Amino acid sequence: MEISVPVGAETPWTAAAHHPTSFRYRERRESRHIRRIRESFMTLFRTDLFPADDIAEAFRADLYRGDPTAERFVAEVFDGETGAKRGRKQLETALRDGVDAVPDAHEAMRELFREFETVPDWVRPELVEQGAAIWRRWGTMLFAMAGAETLEMYTEAAVATPLSLAGGYAGDNALRRFLETTRFWIDVSEPGAILTPGSAGRATALEVRIMHVSVRKRVARHREWDPQRWGLPISQSYMLLTLLAGSITPALGLWPLGHFTSPGEMRALLHFQRYMGHLLGVRVDWYPETIGDALRILAMVMISRADDAGEQGRELIESYPAAFAPRPDQRGLRRLRQAYNYRLHSAYTALYMSPITRRRYDLPSAFPWILWPLARTPFVAVAEIARRTVPGLDRLHERVTRAHRENWYRSQMRGRRAQFDATGALRR
Repeated sequence: MEISVPVGAETPWTAAAHHPTSFRYRERRESRHIRRIRESFMTLFRTDLFPADDIAEAFRADLYRGDPTAERFVAEVFDGETGAKRGRKQLETALRDGVDAVPDAHEAMRELFREFETVPDWVRPELVEQGAAIWRRWGTMLFAMAGAETLEMYTEAAVATPLSLAGGYAGDNALRRFLETTRFWIDVSEPGAILTPGSAGRATALEVRIMHVSVRKRVARHREWDPQRWGLPISQSYMLLTLLAGSITPALGLWPLGHFTSPGEMRALLHFQRYMGHLLGVRVDWYPETIGDALRILAMVMISRADDAGEQGRELIESYPAAFAPRPDQRGLRRLRQAYNYRLHSAYTALYMSPITRRRYDLPSAFPWILWPLARTPFVAVAEIARRTVPGLDRLHERVTRAHRENWYRSQMRGRRAQFDATGALRR
């Protein structure tokens, strides 16, 4: 039976009856090898390795769900009588001055802004700000960690196909799109930005949300996309995984390098990302609120991987470190600085990719550059301890890391501006 999933529509099927064939959690969980691991884990830690069945079913069902509110806005405004050019100007005005400043705003735009501007009852502003402050504290280390950890999921066609078709993270475009993503990370984590109406962080979040709609719509209709295998492009489930990739995984991954994040801070990161997900159009009704629940979802996803991205995944994975290589027009100190970035990001792929995955691809050698972040660890740890114990040092540390990440971004962009636009034609 062929399953056709309308973009943005809620599916009428239950998760038990219909689910993407590439998501093989139920079968993998019952394999002899995984059952033994699960039993040993439960014996040691007195808790399950995987999430409850209702969470697993919700994850599977949300592989078929998109963002109906934003998709209606794009369909009725950008693709409707208003048109993309005028609609974007209206959007910029609404983001800057509020939707009431657009006198002829379409009802779809008003609905989008009602949802976007409503702060849910569950939001705790102090936790949102604490999570943003942790991102600021990590500085450019967040960029390196996030870029490297993402490569592991490029082996999945459900992730790689939209990125490959859109072309943003492939080939010569990889650095530009990665830098646009870092602009998003910077904007949303500036002090107070994510909760302040009219801030650059909130504007960037909505621009990214609309960009996702554009990519989702075109990829879903492309002949290479198979909804029976993968569900919906940029689905709710994969957007939620992106939120976890900005909270629990970097918190744990950066710990061995001296960035000590406490359990309470990890919970603040989860809360910060949950609210960010609300702005990005992610359903957060089953979003994990504890570290254990987040790790159980990640464990479920890891054993369910299909490893089916093929050459599309190869291009994306190999394009990432290559994007940081010195460019022909760079000379002198700028070239040396770029060579340092290239080698350092290559080293992080070795730190945060599975060795089994990494050896399958043509990636730059990590040695001896991998020794640099390891050698720097004691100094990072001392700075982290001092920051927590010496009055006033925390504020100084934050000023330094904020300035450093902004300088790093500007040196890479070389005067260009982030666009967050994916309205052009697909590559194929």
